[in-house]
Amino acid sequence: MSGRSGMLHRAERLSAFTVGYNFLEGGVAVVAGLAAGSAALSAFGLDSAIEVTSAAVLWWRLRSERQGQVPGREEERERRASRIAGALLLLLGAGILMESARQMAFGHPPEVSRVGMVLTALSLVVMPLLARRKLRAAEALGSRALRADAHETLACAWMSGTTLLGLGLNATLGWWWADPAAAILLVPLIAREGWEAWRSERDGDGEGKGE
Repeated sequence: MSGRSGMLHRAERLSAFTVGYNFLEGGVAVVAGLAAGSAALSAFGLDSAIEVTSAAVLWWRLRSERQGQVPGREEERERRASRIAGALLLLLGAGILMESARQMAFGHPPEVSRVGMVLTALSLVVMPLLARRKLRAAEALGSRALRADAHETLACAWMSGTTLLGLGLNATLGWWWADPAAAILLVPLIAREGWEAWRSERDGDGEGKGE
């Protein structure tokens, strides 16, 4: 496999890895977050679920092009799925903000989550490497969708660092408020990601077959 077909196949593998990794990451994070009462860790896990949806749609599109299917309907469906994902992210951001504010107001300290700390530390290593490979593939293919997905992966890396900081301060210094504070810090990242996904339907109208 060579040329564009080979690059599409490579990009498919990156998307498939993203789906699998984020599926496991999200499940572990949500369970660990609920068990520890950690708003930041739960938010991190829920965002992973959104990324699974985005990566799965992108994988389908890449595979469709590689197999020679007509791209028109795939582009339309991708834009619709992107808009849905964006709306979910915006709602997620609002929910995180309210839950974190509630924890701060009533002083509900989360328990230490060593599982969450290991998970976010691992993602802090994996996500930047994955994003770098996606950006290279996006440049080679001239794909706006893959480039946007790579930036989503980078946002996940930032979220990993912020969540790990909150969990670490709670575990080492007993600063329980660092966890909901870290969750609040995630809201602008999630909101920006959601807004970009929402408006991608409009921006994508002018894209051609190269996307």
